[in-house]
Amino acid sequence: MTSIGGPDVLTPGPAPDPKPAPGQVLVRVGAAGVNFIDTYLRSGLYPMPVPYVPGSEGAGEVVALGPGVTELSVGQRVAWCDVPGSYAELVAVPVARALVIPDGVSDEAAGSSLLRGLTAHYLLDGAAAPRSGETVLVQAGAGGVGLLLTQLATRAGLRVLTTVSSDAKERLARAAGADEILRYGDDLAQRIRVLTDGRGVAVAYDGVGADTFEQSLAATAVRGRVVLFGAASGPVPPFDLQRLNPLGSLSVIRPTLGHYIADPAELAWRAGEYFGALADGSVQVRVGQRYGLDGAAQAHRDLEGRRTTGTTVLVP
Repeated sequence: MTSIGGPDVLTPGPAPDPKPAPGQVLVRVGAAGVNFIDTYLRSGLYPMPVPYVPGSEGAGEVVALGPGVTELSVGQRVAWCDVPGSYAELVAVPVARALVIPDGVSDEAAGSSLLRGLTAHYLLDGAAAPRSGETVLVQAGAGGVGLLLTQLATRAGLRVLTTVSSDAKERLARAAGADEILRYGDDLAQRIRVLTDGRGVAVAYDGVGADTFEQSLAATAVRGRVVLFGAASGPVPPFDLQRLNPLGSLSVIRPTLGHYIADPAELAWRAGEYFGALADGSVQVRVGQRYGLDGAAQAHRDLEGRRTTGTTVLVP
């Protein structure tokens, strides 16, 4: 990227091979994940100086060690997130961010889902902590985070209501274990109230933003929490906090993953639990779209156009 703008600013080209610095490993990328945060950086919603190579997530094989690195060895498979420059064939990854992939988990599954999997983990155990038996709402249940969040939530004993926009996405949400699947609409909150005997949901997880935020508020129970973790449809307009009082003493949180994995021990714990669920088969990753590195612009178009399901991966 040499400028901020639409998907067309993503252009493939050569770059010098990175050299692993002390505390880093060099990884040959087998799969790079594509996430909404990449589109926010590309468009300038989150300011980022240019030029730069986009992407923050991936997986692959360690091919060289930086000076002093003893924690990993050449040939191991690792995944990472929150590492810039991941839309590439080679990436220098800090050892503290390089997470060993268990046997039985593919590069594509790990490299396209770690950010989403860690997001789903902290949403359930961090940003909010619904108790087993409670009901939660997952907006956009067939998206990359939605499918993983639904699986982890049902695994934790929660009742999951989710929203989708098509029959195909409904089938995906149902396969992930959602208890009730709803279509978007002005009466969404009323339908959720009916399904919860008038109470509403304990937690509403909303990664869509502008198009769904008001419905998430209206569907949440007294003393419940709305967790706004994304803005796929655009940012939520300025909001009067006083409105939370008559809505039921609600809480609204706008978290970001970085604050829940900044500590290496916390990152290792969350990643260990997530990879463990992948390895034992209790959580499944659906890689919905694959592109070459030269398809990054189309991947962004499809993601922003809400034409994707599951995770999206670039395969060098």
